[in-house]
Amino acid sequence: MSFDPKSFLKHLPNKPGVYRMYDSEGCLLYVGKAKNLKNRVSSYFGSSGLTSKTVALVSRIDDIEISITGSETEALLLEQNLIKKNKPPYNILLKDDKSYPYIHRSDHGFPLLAYARGKRKKNGQYFGPFPSALSVKESLSFLQKVFRLRNCEDSYFANRTRPCLQHQIGRCSAPCVDFITEKEYAADLKHAEMFLQGKNQDLISGLQVEMLQASSELDFELAARLRDQMQYLRKVQEHQAIDAEQGDVDVIAIMLSQGLAVVHVANVRAGRMLGSRSFYPKFKLDESVEQALADFVSQYYLMLNREIPDEVILSHELYDQAMIQGALSEQKNKKVRIAQTVRSERLKWLQLAQSNAEESLRLKKQDKEHVYQQYQDLKKVLRLEDVPKRMECFDISHSHGEATVASCVVFNLEGPLKSDYRKFNIEGVVAGDDYGAMRQALERRFKKLNADKKPELLLIDGGKGQLGVANEVLAELNITDIPVLGVSKGTTRKAGMEILLFQGREFNLDIASPALHIIQKIRDESHRFAIVGHRARRAKSRTGSMLDEIAGIGPKRRKELLRFFGDLSQIKSAHVDEIAKVPGISRQLAQEIYETLHAS
Repeated sequence: MSFDPKSFLKHLPNKPGVYRMYDSEGCLLYVGKAKNLKNRVSSYFGSSGLTSKTVALVSRIDDIEISITGSETEALLLEQNLIKKNKPPYNILLKDDKSYPYIHRSDHGFPLLAYARGKRKKNGQYFGPFPSALSVKESLSFLQKVFRLRNCEDSYFANRTRPCLQHQIGRCSAPCVDFITEKEYAADLKHAEMFLQGKNQDLISGLQVEMLQASSELDFELAARLRDQMQYLRKVQEHQAIDAEQGDVDVIAIMLSQGLAVVHVANVRAGRMLGSRSFYPKFKLDESVEQALADFVSQYYLMLNREIPDEVILSHELYDQAMIQGALSEQKNKKVRIAQTVRSERLKWLQLAQSNAEESLRLKKQDKEHVYQQYQDLKKVLRLEDVPKRMECFDISHSHGEATVASCVVFNLEGPLKSDYRKFNIEGVVAGDDYGAMRQALERRFKKLNADKKPELLLIDGGKGQLGVANEVLAELNITDIPVLGVSKGTTRKAGMEILLFQGREFNLDIASPALHIIQKIRDESHRFAIVGHRARRAKSRTGSMLDEIAGIGPKRRKELLRFFGDLSQIKSAHVDEIAKVPGISRQLAQEIYETLHAS
């Protein structure tokens, strides 16, 4: 190793900051923070106490850069920005998936409560966040059922002349055709908002007063409806006994065992449990549970830009807890409490999160062991020297040669590796030529082969013809060390009756064979991914191309047109006056759209 740690450590300051470790090729290996740079970086080069994973990291270090910060909090924020930007391999990397979903109340005379995700740019009010799309949909379904609020878009609402089916089944009060006044609708909407804000008890008390008043005024139909609403709400309260305490709280529990980690996050908003989710972070160094949880919490809130609650309850104390609490408070512009010792309902929430983390870890272990058994059986069946640690499978999808797409899915010892999936839009091949499409996809995949992403087994969904193409492409590219397995559906085309073609052998496996199960799983995933890609490409070509040819029609207006009419055929059949009703479409542009579509 050319890096001389002794001379480097002599000049390090005893100040807070961030350090970055690089290998001999200049690739960033690891980013860390420290309240004392000299002490923290020196700990990596001690003569004892290092874990095997840390030793492996240190052996690759060729250079270290530091950045001094004004405080520990600044160091933490800089660390998370650098990890998000560079994705160093030895840091924990949480998947930066979609933002939390919300419920949005539109700015309208008869407001719409609807699902929303992403930046909150629309006028109106947002409720949430919710932990999943399912929890939003369940809440919306409940609100429509109990308070009969509309669920249609404004364009649909504005063009109704008679009540829709939602009104017929008692899930909408039909404000679109004036079956309810704005004042009456506003009262129902207010009740729904109180439910979303967690004010269930106040809501039930208010409904009870309204019911008695309606009954005294002999409006028994309204009284009965209010009675039914109270019954629904009481049932919800029975199922959610954890609503006893108010507050916006996240409850986080971690479980580590045998190299596996599970972090379970439960979200409580306005005292009501909205749902929970398990994460499976991959820790590349042998961190303690306190360090591992600190890494997770830092990235979860600071790197992924999650909404920070007023309180975070944890199963373990964090490493550098005071610094992380300060960073969260600074980010929120309000003091955030981090606690481990809690009582009453908060203790129940924590125990529930710990139970979920434990169960998730148990299931993850079982699944991992089951997958490993399948891989071992696959090695035995195919007579391979080692268990294939990376497998890729290719499939072709099209509709009578239209919008041909090839898929490549990747599996490793832990299952699907979706970050490495690829789709290939096939061009310049005769329509319906599956062999030509397969050849093009394989050439594009293996022409520039990265040694770190080289498959140890290649699966081809097809018979002898597709298998022959794969072998020819690999031979032309001088790739001789990737075995190829053909998976043919056989004459019956039934699951379990697949014919396997491998190195000159043609054979079947027993329907109960673990090796067959993993082959089917990979093949089916490749087929699914190819179909998804094909449908997306076909839909784009059918709905987008004709509209894209019209000057003045960009993605936003195209989206409004399709949202208003449903599909291209409905736009074609519409008159100019109807097209002009679409938001953002002028009368002149409507005329151009009409003439272009009918000229085609």
